[in-house]
This record gives sequence, C-alpha cells and structure tokens, in this order.
Amino acid sequence: MEVKERLFKSCQDYVLERIDYIKKAMEAAQAAANEEGKSSAGDKYETGRAMMQLERDKNAGQLAEAMKLQQVLSQFSPQQKFTKSGLGALVETNQGKYYLSISIGKIVFDGNEYFAISPGSPIGVKLSNLEKGDSINFNNKVYEILAIS
Repeated sequence: MEVKERLFKSCQDYVLERIDYIKKAMEAAQAAANEEGKSSAGDKYETGRAMMQLERDKNAGQLAEAMKLQQVLSQFSPQQKFTKSGLGALVETNQGKYYLSISIGKIVFDGNEYFAISPGSPIGVKLSNLEKGDSINFNNKVYEILAIS
C-alpha cells in the first residue's frame, strides 16, 4: 500500500473510532438518564435530567465535528496526484512531511514521521497552493518544498 493510502486509512480509522466512541458515550448517557428517571424523585430527578441533557448535547456536538471530519475525507482520494499542494496532498519539506487532510497529528510508518494537518491550520494555510521548489517561512523556519504527491 502506498504511503498516501496508508495515511488516508489512518485518518479514516481515527474518525471512525472517534464516531464509535462518541456514539457509545451517547448511549451510556441515555441509559444513565433512563435509570435516573426510574430511581429518583423531585429536585434530584430534575437536576439529574438536566445533567444528562448537557452530556447528550456535548456528545452531539462532538459527533457533528467527527462527521465534518468524515466529510472532509470524502472530498479527495489518496490516489489523486498533485503538482500544487492542496487538500489530499502529501507535501515533503526539508522540515518534515505533511499530509493535508484532517488534523490528527503525527503518524509513523516504517520509521518515517508524517503529520496529518488541516489545510486550514496555520501551517496548512502556508503549505497550500505551492509547487516543488517553493519555500515558505513559518515560525522563523524556512520550509522548502521538496516533493508533492
């Protein structure tokens, strides 16, 4: 499997694991709310229900964010080739290798480090729409574009 395909799969796996975790947390919160209703009375019951509602709302927000990440991944293919950097590109610089996709951080394959970053992140914005041989200055470091795939 090509490096970009492995990076893409790592991003997909991250999002799917996050969605699964959030859905389980939502189910647990719902079960707790149901139990709270059975075993409590009065103000304690109302407080418990309000807390469970806050938990469900928080989980719903996290699920919406995870679904947005999944949507971003659906916008490109790891087989796509690039001459200019953009969403889905692997940008190799003298300072590191950056996969413009979603922000999940460092991924290591076969001893090589890659950074999955959002094109909307500060470094992602700087690395977007560049060609091999271009350079940028970010955090007082010069990043020279060595390859884009």
